[in-house]
Amino acid sequence: MGEQATLHLICGKIAAGKSTLARSLANAPGTILIREDAWLSELYGDQMQTLADYVSFSAKLRSALEPHIVDLLRSGLSVVLDFPANTAELRRWMRRLFETAGCTHELHLLDVSDEICKERLRKRNASGEHEFQVSDEQFDRVSRHFQRPTEAEGFQIRVHQA
Repeated sequence: MGEQATLHLICGKIAAGKSTLARSLANAPGTILIREDAWLSELYGDQMQTLADYVSFSAKLRSALEPHIVDLLRSGLSVVLDFPANTAELRRWMRRLFETAGCTHELHLLDVSDEICKERLRKRNASGEHEFQVSDEQFDRVSRHFQRPTEAEGFQIRVHQA
């Protein structure tokens, strides 16, 4: 491999294009994709009814995967983490991953309007191809918790426009 592993983090609201970008980034040689939605759907899909359920199950999943992700990075594999880096708390967990592994990182910020996200969300819901269906009301409720990363957090940020 030769090059140092990179942990790719993705920040963006629901249907901003996080998974699409993640798949694209994961096409690079020596790179693996880890998708939160796929894991949550398989492990807890029938149990996830509320935002509180998502928060609880997502925390369990992060705890279980943390040592595995660090080991992948330490082995020289780059990791695209298709988990929403949408709050300072979640980004602190992600920082711990790349700092523990001693690798580089890149935080990809998807700067997409709510209107575009909702339009994409409706198309995604209609396609039935995504693990989870999300209503406009759920989008609004989840988006209230969105925290755009700040310079003070110290991430290497790459902004992607819609």
